[in-house]
Amino acid sequence: MCGIAGLLGASAESAAGRVQRMTDALAHRGPDAQGVWNDGPVALGHRRLSIIDTSSAGDQPFRSADGRHVLVFNGEIYNYRELRRILEQGGSTFRTASDTEVLLQAYRTWGEACLDRLVGMFAFAVHDRKNGDVLIARDRLGIKPLYVYHAGKELLFASELRALLASGSVPRRLDRDALEDFLRYQTVHAPATLVDGVRMLRPGHWMRWKAGVLEEHAWWSPLRNVDRSAEGHDAEAVQREVRERLGRAVEDRLVSDVPFGAFLSGGIDSSAVVGLMAQASTAPVHTFSVVFDEERFSEERYAAIVAEKFRTEHTVIRLTAAQMRDALPEALAAMDHPSADGPNTWVVSKVTKAAGITMALSGLGGDEVFAGYEVFKRSLRLGERAWAERIPAAMRGVAAWGLKQAKGSAAGDKAAGLLAAGDLAWPASYPWSRLAFTDNTLRSMLAKGIQAPNSVQAMVEALDQSGARGLPRLSQVSLAEMVTYMQNVLLRDTDQMSMAHALEVRVPFLDHRLVEYVLGIPDGLKYPHTPKQLLVDSLGDLLPRAVVDRPKMGFVLPWDQWLRQELSTFAHDRLQQLGRHEAFNARGIERLWMRFLKGDRRVTWSRIWQLVVLADWLERHEVA
Repeated sequence: MCGIAGLLGASAESAAGRVQRMTDALAHRGPDAQGVWNDGPVALGHRRLSIIDTSSAGDQPFRSADGRHVLVFNGEIYNYRELRRILEQGGSTFRTASDTEVLLQAYRTWGEACLDRLVGMFAFAVHDRKNGDVLIARDRLGIKPLYVYHAGKELLFASELRALLASGSVPRRLDRDALEDFLRYQTVHAPATLVDGVRMLRPGHWMRWKAGVLEEHAWWSPLRNVDRSAEGHDAEAVQREVRERLGRAVEDRLVSDVPFGAFLSGGIDSSAVVGLMAQASTAPVHTFSVVFDEERFSEERYAAIVAEKFRTEHTVIRLTAAQMRDALPEALAAMDHPSADGPNTWVVSKVTKAAGITMALSGLGGDEVFAGYEVFKRSLRLGERAWAERIPAAMRGVAAWGLKQAKGSAAGDKAAGLLAAGDLAWPASYPWSRLAFTDNTLRSMLAKGIQAPNSVQAMVEALDQSGARGLPRLSQVSLAEMVTYMQNVLLRDTDQMSMAHALEVRVPFLDHRLVEYVLGIPDGLKYPHTPKQLLVDSLGDLLPRAVVDRPKMGFVLPWDQWLRQELSTFAHDRLQQLGRHEAFNARGIERLWMRFLKGDRRVTWSRIWQLVVLADWLERHEVA
C-alpha cells in the first residue's frame, strides 16, 4: 500500500522536480521509503508503506532486471504467490519476495491481459522504455484511487488530488458541474472531481499514453461479468458457495508481513469478517471499535459480544464531542476530496495505527453486495406498484403536495418528488434515494442557479441501457449502489482517511469473485424476507444471535447533537465562509443554518455537515 505519482510528456529538466513535489505531498501514505525515477519525458514517483516483503528490495519505482520496464504500484495483489508459480513455470526468475515484482513480470509476460488474472486492489503505472508506452490501470471496483490531469502534451497522475495540486501545474479552478454534483449527493462521482480538468481514472479501466496520445479502455465491469451459476441451484447450495467465496476472500487478505487487525462495529458485516479471520488465523485477531457516551449511537455491547466469542484482542475507542471538536482540524486536513462521512474512518484508523497495526480488514461492501440498505426493500415495493404510474399527472401532483406537507421531512420531500414524477422503475426511482439537496434548494444556495444534469440519473440510465434490467431487481440496485455511493463515498473515504495514518484497509466483501457470483443470485434467495438474509444464512452459526437479531445501526457519529451544541461555532464559522465564496448565495446558506437550529426536519445534520466540509476544503486548497 503506497502512494504513486507520475508526469508524462514533460521536459527532462522540469519533470523530476515536479514529481518530487507530488511525492512529498503523499508522504503520509508511505513513510517507509520514497523514490523518484526520471528518464526523458517520463518521471515516476513513489511513497512506500511496506506490507509484503518489507526489505528495501521491494522499494519503488521498481525496475525489471533488464532495465526495460519501470513500475510504480499502490495496492496489494493477493494471489501473487499463485501467479509467481505460474510465471516461474514459464521461465521467469525473481529477485524479491514482493507482489510488486510479480505484478511487473505479469505485465511483461501477458501485457494488459494480466489484469484479468489479478486478485487484489491496485492502481499502477508501468513504463516500457523501449517503445515509450506507459500503461496506467485501476482495480475492478475502485478500491484504490487514481487522479489524472491532461493538458496539452503532458499527463500527470497521482494517488491523491492534493499531489496533483502540489505539482504547480494544475490550476486551482472549481468545476461548477462537479460542485452541483457534490451538493446533490454529498460527493462528486467519477470521473469528475471538484477541480476543473482533474478527473479520476474510473474503476476497471486502463489508459495508455504513447507519444502524447492518450487511449482509455474499460477492462472490467460488474455488469459484464455477472456469474449466473447460482440460477437453478437450491438455497443450501447457494449458501455453501457464498460461505466458501467469502471465507476465501478473507483468507486471501490475511497475507501480510506486518501486524494486522480488523474494524469491529458489532454489525453483521464486520462481525462476519472478524469471525472468518479468527477461523483462518493461528493468532488472536486484533479488533477496534469506536463507542460513544450517547448510548443510542453506540454499538459497544454488540462489538463486545463478538470480541468475546472470537477471543480477539479488543480495543475500545471512546469518543466524546470535545475530543472530536479538538481533532476536527486534523481530520479535515486529511480529506483529499471532500466527503460528509470521512471523519468516522479517520478516528478508528488513527487509534488502530497507534496500536501498532499496519493493515486492517473492514466489512465495507456487505450492504451493497447483500442488499442491506432500506433502498433495496423500497425498490422491491415500488416494483409492485406500477399501477401508480397510470394515475393522471394532476392527481399525482396533488397527492405529492399532500405527502410533502404531512411528512415535513427530507425523506418526505424525496418521496413526494418521486410520486410527482410518476416513474417508479428503478432507473427513475433510485436517484432519489441518495439525494441530499433538491434542485429547489440548490437554487436558493447558489449564486447563479443550477446548470448541471443529475449525474446519478445519467449513471443509472447508462446501466439500464447496458443490460442491467436483465438482472434480478436487487442486483440492479446493487449495481447502482456500487457505482455511486460505494465507489464515490465509502471507498474514497476509507482510502484517504486510513492512509492519512499510513494504515492499509482491505475489504473482503469486494472480492470480485464474490461480487460476480452474488449479482447473479435470484431475489428470492438473496432476500427471502429480511435484509442480508442470504449472508446470515450462509454464515450458519458463526455469528452470535444477539448480533444477527439486533436492529440495524449505521456507523454514524452523533453529529446532530454535536452540531447544535459543542460544534455549533465551528460549523457556523465555516458556513459563513462558504457564503462568501463567489459560487454561493450567503443568505441562502444562512437560512439553511437557522432552519437546522430551529429543528426543521427538512434540513438534517448531514446536509449541514456536508456544507461545513466543503467550505473547509475549498479554503484549505484555495480552489476558486
